[in-house]
Amino acid sequence: MSASRALKWITGSFEIILAIPILGAAIVIGTGYSALGLMFILHLVTLILSSKNQESIYGSVLGIITSLFAWIPFVGWVLHLITGILLMVSGGQKTRYPSNRTYPQ
Repeated sequence: MSASRALKWITGSFEIILAIPILGAAIVIGTGYSALGLMFILHLVTLILSSKNQESIYGSVLGIITSLFAWIPFVGWVLHLITGILLMVSGGQKTRYPSNRTYPQ
């Protein structure tokens, strides 16, 4: 498993935890919103690694957007939930290799 796929699973799990209504709000508010800053950094690292590995980046892009707007009540909950699901799905997908590479047979 590549580092980017592992980070997709990790960030997806964190997003699902933050999507739990009372628990997620308690974590975000209890950390003084620094949890959102940490998630922003994790999503950015995941985005860079996924881009280098030519894997899907939509979950990480949405994660960055979520980190910026998750302080808004109810909007943050929906964004965390959707982002978590997308990251888990993209983390579970097999890597597709570009068609311009040749492999030994």
